[in-house]
Amino acid sequence: MGKLREGGILIAKIHQVSGRVFTRKLKEHGITEINPAQGRILFVLWKNDDVPIRILAERTMLEKSTLTSMLDRLEESGHITRAPSRDDRREIIISRTDKDRAFQQLYDKASAEMTEIFYLGLSEKERNEIDRYLEKLLANLTATESTMK
Repeated sequence: MGKLREGGILIAKIHQVSGRVFTRKLKEHGITEINPAQGRILFVLWKNDDVPIRILAERTMLEKSTLTSMLDRLEESGHITRAPSRDDRREIIISRTDKDRAFQQLYDKASAEMTEIFYLGLSEKERNEIDRYLEKLLANLTATESTMK
């Protein structure tokens, strides 16, 4: 029998601990109305504003029901707006607000600190290798998930 592999459990633990640490980092910067999962949504919008909800679901890898409830909270807190697309009235477009643009600067500082903690003590080569391995694991899981639908 080969060595018992613990990659999945280690990733789950990393996810849990990093979520708690990042929540504390956000609080240190005065950010209390956004949790890390909502930050994931905003991060996608910071790269591309005015995104259809179906694209946002793909890019965040969130189920549509989970995404919808998070968007409700982000809209209530003034970070996003929802409006029908001008091209297709059935499609909903998610857009950033001025409040969110100001908020991004604080969030970016907390995020940069979190990145430093995550890669602490690793060389640039090791950082690149970890990123490459994690991308491969994500691709494996995504491909498997797509065959299970």
